[in-house]
Amino acid sequence: MISRRTVLVAPLAAAAAGTLEAASKMTLGLHQNTSVGAGYKGSLEGWAKAGIKHVELNQLVDAFIKTESVAAAKRVLTDNGLTAVSAAAGAGGIYEPNPNRAQALDTLKRRCELFAELGLTRIYQPTATAANAKFTADDYKAAAANMHEVGEIASQYKLTFMVEALRNSAFISTVSSLIKVTREAAHPNMKPLLDFYHFWSGMSKFEDLDTLRPGELGHAHYQDVPDLPRELLDSSTRAIPGDGVAPLERILRKLSDKGYAGTLSVELFLPQYQQGDPAQVAAEVRRKGEAVMKKAGVL
Repeated sequence: MISRRTVLVAPLAAAAAGTLEAASKMTLGLHQNTSVGAGYKGSLEGWAKAGIKHVELNQLVDAFIKTESVAAAKRVLTDNGLTAVSAAAGAGGIYEPNPNRAQALDTLKRRCELFAELGLTRIYQPTATAANAKFTADDYKAAAANMHEVGEIASQYKLTFMVEALRNSAFISTVSSLIKVTREAAHPNMKPLLDFYHFWSGMSKFEDLDTLRPGELGHAHYQDVPDLPRELLDSSTRAIPGDGVAPLERILRKLSDKGYAGTLSVELFLPQYQQGDPAQVAAEVRRKGEAVMKKAGVL
């Protein structure tokens, strides 16, 4: 016999399950690095024609607002039914100790002001460093304090700041280091950003994703890794999701388990994409990228 309590609780449990299921879904987006040759307006208009709804901005907007207003840049988004979910800060040197950090922070503040005016809620910076840079254990302790400061700056503009680990960074190149330092920063506006390409082509381990806490991931860049020796891979060789050998479905399911329900932003650098027709590139990315997402059950 079914108890009265079971009858009363069942609808609540079903609602909770439905909420959890909805939270596991993700959306496809495009990073402006993918169509950099078309410029700020051209890339966004072309993507909109292909049905893209979520976009990630970069420094292309700077060239646009040299002759147009910030309000005009925002209208390009709204007129095309686009939501800017994140943007590249373009402020290298804000994490690791270095003599140019104060200048980099000034750049960061200007970028935060611009992107906040455009209506964004997230901004990020990769962990790029000079190839010959050398660091000590104390530098990582300093980085945690530096990231806390960055998070505090971002919070003043109501932005969440995210750190992207690059596979070739001499400072933070793995998901394990990324998670450790962003946690030690201890700021609610500071989160890790997972780039699928840097993750799978670099030194990270799949098990590193198990250490993510529910809701901890701030954003994701969604690319595939081509079937090449890892020694031949660099930042430009990333592939459209579905065209490579990375276990994308497995990664997506893991992120879903961790409660990630944001945008999967495709960022490509090969000339055939960057100089190609934005609408055609976006259509191919959408067809292939969403097919993988459907197989993983996150679309």
